[in-house]
Amino acid sequence: MLALSSATLALRVPTPVMQVGYAPAGVAAYRGGVVPTRGIAMDSAILVQGGSLRTWSYRSPAVEQVQVVLSTEGRPLDADIELWHGPDNTPCKMRVYVENGQLRPFSAVIETPRGPNTVAIRNIGQIEFPIAANVVADVVDQPSADALASSMTIQGGALRTYPFDPTVDSVEVLLKTDGRPLNARIELLQGPNNNKQVIELYTEDGLDRPFFCILETPGSGNVVRIVNTAPVEFPMTAGVVPHSINQGMPSDAILGGDVVIGGDAMRF
Repeated sequence: MLALSSATLALRVPTPVMQVGYAPAGVAAYRGGVVPTRGIAMDSAILVQGGSLRTWSYRSPAVEQVQVVLSTEGRPLDADIELWHGPDNTPCKMRVYVENGQLRPFSAVIETPRGPNTVAIRNIGQIEFPIAANVVADVVDQPSADALASSMTIQGGALRTYPFDPTVDSVEVLLKTDGRPLNARIELLQGPNNNKQVIELYTEDGLDRPFFCILETPGSGNVVRIVNTAPVEFPMTAGVVPHSINQGMPSDAILGGDVVIGGDAMRF
């Protein structure tokens, strides 16, 4: 009888309940966000290790543009960038390669109309090559009036090159279509077939989602090559103009007095 009573009491013990902890008053409760460890609010870049994936989600339909900035500590940069809009819908994606992510960081604006949208960045490089990624929606670069006015048509399968002087430190690239898909390859060359930066781009609607980026062009002999990789039925318009100019460069460097070693201008 005693054993039966003990068993009955054991069955009547209340089921354990998981306790939910609450942060004390005045302490912020972080809900799955990334807490900066350096204590600097402006340093919002997140380190993406080789082979890993990071996402930035924007649920508000008021966010119509986001800017993606990728850089490294001087090592190569190799990444896949995708825009997710609904299940199994990727209206924009690009493959980015940069020879030196510190000298030439990648900066591009992605159109995100009709939220919610998610920007996914995958570091497809090796684990020895991490990437510092930053995605912002409050301060976004806009194409200049010169880039809008200098747009020229590039037929499907054709290419166009844009050489720049050594005084040009960065270049604006604006690509769009009349509503058809946009397939393009953007190359930054410094010397014959010497790719410093390559962007392979796809956009399902080049009018609703045009592509805009800023390419860093330090040194001399920089040439931007735009290739329309789509069929001949899908032309696009491209505007490539200088973004920033180095006014302090000596005149002899402009005339070709600089020495190029490894693709970078060196002064002696």
